[in-house]
Amino acid sequence: MSDPVTVVGIGADGWAGLSPAARRELEAAEVLMGSARQLALVPERGAERVAWPSPLLPALPALLDSHRGRRVCVLASGDPMFHGVGTTLVRLLGAGRVRVLPSPSSVSLACARLGWAADRAEVVSLVARPVETLHTVVHPGRRLLVLSEDGRTPAGVAALLTARGYGESPMTVLEHLGGAEERLISGTAGGWSLPAARDLNVVAVECRADAAAVPVPCLPGLPDEVFEHDGQLTKREVRAVTLSRLAPVPGELLWDVGAGAGSVAIEWMRGHRANRAIAIERDTARAERVSRNAAALGVPGLNVVTGAAPGALAGLETPDAVFVGGGVTVPGVVEDCWRALRPGGRLVANAVTVESEAVLASWYGRLGGDLVRLAVGRAAPVGGFTGWRSMMPVTIWTAVKPVEEER
Repeated sequence: MSDPVTVVGIGADGWAGLSPAARRELEAAEVLMGSARQLALVPERGAERVAWPSPLLPALPALLDSHRGRRVCVLASGDPMFHGVGTTLVRLLGAGRVRVLPSPSSVSLACARLGWAADRAEVVSLVARPVETLHTVVHPGRRLLVLSEDGRTPAGVAALLTARGYGESPMTVLEHLGGAEERLISGTAGGWSLPAARDLNVVAVECRADAAAVPVPCLPGLPDEVFEHDGQLTKREVRAVTLSRLAPVPGELLWDVGAGAGSVAIEWMRGHRANRAIAIERDTARAERVSRNAAALGVPGLNVVTGAAPGALAGLETPDAVFVGGGVTVPGVVEDCWRALRPGGRLVANAVTVESEAVLASWYGRLGGDLVRLAVGRAAPVGGFTGWRSMMPVTIWTAVKPVEEER
């Protein structure tokens, strides 16, 4: 674009709620872009009106290019840089080519209506995301502000909370915030009966656990029983140590090779909402189980690849960390994982058999790193007494790829 694109945030109150500066930009625009709903909020001033196509993102670069040399103004809901199109435009054009004039966000308006401190509420967008995304933020005493996909979202939120044992949680649906049709509907998750609200809404939740609800902790090492599995599961004590060696940093990508139940990939993603993971599992039933576990534990975005390593690794995005939980003895698996790993990335591999331990010992001899054996005992009944039942020892090899090493 030869001229910067101006993005104007607009509320449900439309033209009346815009600042003088925002009105001037709209009046001077030659091309006005936005959703049909947003365009209807602005009076005709002679600009060509372009309603967003669906899907928007693939079409946006060509759409902008077709209006090169013209003064383009884009309408966005509320604050364009808060889950809005402003961030997309900056990513495409660069910050220097985008001018943003924000209005209050739906979160700001919701907190103002509810008397909530905005910095103490967890904001989760369910726009183009499954409702299961909420699982990671549902904890006793927490306040949630959910940005809805449409009018059916509140009922989905209520159903999820009730199934989790949070049916007593107060819920408020705030429709058309800031507009003439603004409406607040209150109730509890367990007693929610409204099948659909108006599409433009935010859901506010105060999480209250029922007496029988079992909170799911945030730190690595979730109880084994929260995962659906067939025995192929990295046990919680080993999992906690494994994740500490993988050392996740927000925004990084993990390969979980031989994922089993997917527990390591799932806990990696639960550590931060920006974390991503690819679970590679050759068994179809297990791969399907990984997807179910990911949804149940709040990370439905986990990418599950069904196939056997090393072949299934070809073409996958470069990982920041790799965990090999199964297939250590398969020729080429460790080699290909190490080759694919970005410089400075971490590789962690676990072994429970003599043969797989020998493979790790060989790699330790070649590349160094850290080799640890864990032996865990759990208390169990022995007649009328209590004794220790030992789990199979697990050998963990950790290596960091040198920054200067060629892949």
